[in-house]
Amino acid sequence: MPDVSDMDLLRDYQRQGSEEAFAELVRRHVNLVYSAALRHAGIAAHAEEITQAVFVILARKAAGLRPDTILDAWLYETTRLTALSFLRGERRRQWREQEAYMQSTFRESTGDLVWHQLSPLLDEAMARLGKKDREAVVLRFFKDKSLREVAAALQVTEAAAQSRVHRALEKLHRYFARRGVSSTTAIIAGAISAHSVQAAPVALAKAVTAVALAKGATASTSTLALIKGALKIMACTKMKATIVAGVVAILVAGTTPIVIHHFREFSWTHELSNDEVSQYSNRTGTTPEQVTKTFFDACGHEDWTEVSTFWEAGGYPLDDRFKSHYGGLQIINLGRPFWARFRSGERYPGVLVPYEIRLQDGTISKGRLAIRCDNPDNRWYFDGGM
Repeated sequence: MPDVSDMDLLRDYQRQGSEEAFAELVRRHVNLVYSAALRHAGIAAHAEEITQAVFVILARKAAGLRPDTILDAWLYETTRLTALSFLRGERRRQWREQEAYMQSTFRESTGDLVWHQLSPLLDEAMARLGKKDREAVVLRFFKDKSLREVAAALQVTEAAAQSRVHRALEKLHRYFARRGVSSTTAIIAGAISAHSVQAAPVALAKAVTAVALAKGATASTSTLALIKGALKIMACTKMKATIVAGVVAILVAGTTPIVIHHFREFSWTHELSNDEVSQYSNRTGTTPEQVTKTFFDACGHEDWTEVSTFWEAGGYPLDDRFKSHYGGLQIINLGRPFWARFRSGERYPGVLVPYEIRLQDGTISKGRLAIRCDNPDNRWYFDGGM
């Protein structure tokens, strides 16, 4: 069925129960799913279990996927979320252990050093891309599609697809560079194309198809628990996206945002206008909202290397107590950044961003994040508020 699209195959399975159509989907994408799962789990047996769970989830959710879904990217993101559920259950392995495993698994020459550096970071970097950018990268480099095929899948012109791929590569390059990976966008693209997808075990596709067609009825207890955990994470992710979209709609409509705080310690506050936000963007390369989201996302992923880039030497301590309390948090909502003056008359030299987050124990925490960029490098750093 080489000429039949993924979504047509999925429609055949959903409407007619075509096992042949679903088996073809597994054959097309099992290598992508297995490779991403292996990067996360580090152990082939665990990667196979994650792969089974992903395709069971696909079978269960087939009826709800939109006709314009890019299935390659949907499976890639579902693999990441399923692996996250798995690693939480396994109390997740340390990055160094995962990197050591990957270095022992892949036996390329020293010319592939860049891939060994990228591999432990790749999926986290991909998670930070926007949906359309991630779709473009998955299609172009993970699935080795031509720019014409990428354009057709994204329903844009070939020039627009090329621009999107280029922008996404630049974002990945910046992410890797901040973590000590010295390379170029061309080398990164080549490394991802050459190594991101490897052949799954021969018997895995057949086993996955059988379990998925039964929608998990024949799966092991551990796989069923994994599916349940992954579906929960997917639901939370979708809910957070809906909340963010709702906040954007409220702001555009000119209505008061959900997160609005009147702080007693301030005698004066001023919400930043769009022009004032743009001034920060021109000066620092980003906005206070983006900084706050990146900071909280890093805490949520327990990426303390990323969090430490927001730390000022001698400032608020990034210690085990902070990590234990804020690791794994989820953003519920972010409000409009504002300037403020204390009752003493002194103006705070940075920006405050109202927030509402859910901590790992389920507790809801509200406050305002204090961030500053009043330094020679125009670098944003965390100044308190948690």
